[in-house]
Amino acid sequence: MQRNTWKKFVLVVVMLAVIGIGAHYLLGSAGKSAAKDHATTAQTVPVKIARAQRGNLDLSLKVIGSAEAYSTVNVQSRVDGQLLSLSFKPGGRVRQGETIIRIDPSLLQSQLDQALGNLAKDQAQLVNAQSLLKRYTPLLAKGYVAQSDVDTYKANEGLYAASVKADNAAVELARTQLSYAQIHAPVDSIAGAPLVYPGAQVSANSTNLVVLNQVRPIYITFSIPQSALAGLKASYARGALPVTAKIPGSQSALQASLDFINNAVDTSTGTIQLKASYANTDDELTPGQFVEVTLPTTRLTKVVTVPVVALQNSPNGSFVFVVAADGTVQQRMVTAGESSGNQIVIDKGLDGGEQVVTDGQLLLVNGTHVHVVSDNG
Repeated sequence: MQRNTWKKFVLVVVMLAVIGIGAHYLLGSAGKSAAKDHATTAQTVPVKIARAQRGNLDLSLKVIGSAEAYSTVNVQSRVDGQLLSLSFKPGGRVRQGETIIRIDPSLLQSQLDQALGNLAKDQAQLVNAQSLLKRYTPLLAKGYVAQSDVDTYKANEGLYAASVKADNAAVELARTQLSYAQIHAPVDSIAGAPLVYPGAQVSANSTNLVVLNQVRPIYITFSIPQSALAGLKASYARGALPVTAKIPGSQSALQASLDFINNAVDTSTGTIQLKASYANTDDELTPGQFVEVTLPTTRLTKVVTVPVVALQNSPNGSFVFVVAADGTVQQRMVTAGESSGNQIVIDKGLDGGEQVVTDGQLLLVNGTHVHVVSDNG
């Protein structure tokens, strides 16, 4: 009985040993496989990439400019008189043709009435002279009147006709002068503060009454170095040249169009003045306000460009990491050229179409395996 028990005990021990060896083998194989997969993943570096592009690139220039009224009018009276009323709101908008200022018309109305009275008197005398001439001219042939009398009637007719003509001119002048008692806005504009107030005596063509600024459209005025002038003129010759303006602290860009290139370089600064017109329909800009101006100056054709962040520097020069078809990267020495925005020209080293690394370069060397990640991770 004890012998059989011993045999069973040995058999159980042997079976447990076999099971243990099998489990150890299986677990060891799985561990090695997992370790191998982990090692493979650990050997690849996550990177972000972009494609080198071949095409045209517009170089741009950034300068500081300021808004300037499209036109500024110093409103003056065209007649002497007392300021009667102001019909505009200081700082408010006025429309073209709208009456904004009134001068006391009393004296001007009297001058018109006087001119009309003189006209009526001379017209009556002309009618009488014409009647006399018509009556006595037939009697001359019959010898009833002297030639000298007929000549006098004819002279009187001419004299009064000339007086009527002069009176008509005087009436028109007086009527025009009277119309100047109402001053109208010459353009759609914004009125400034009044420079005189009702009750003040104003003089013709000398007293400034108010300043009007036309701001729709509005000018954006700025200057560029004379070294950029040749490229700018070449771009301007191809057509309308867009100008982008941004108010400091604002993210929105205002799209304007180059409208004016001055005819001389300022020798004291080596710059030339330019103006771009902007519709300003929502009154975003106010004359005198500073803006950041960006405008294209030169167009480079058929050049290879990459994002600026792809370019790396070393003691041997500039380089980029190019991703090969097998997922490895190669260090490619390049010669960089002009830049515009976030793009830079590669004069030598790339043909266009290559995939270059834009993020993750610090962990790379020649032959490193990489895997591409997106901006979202």
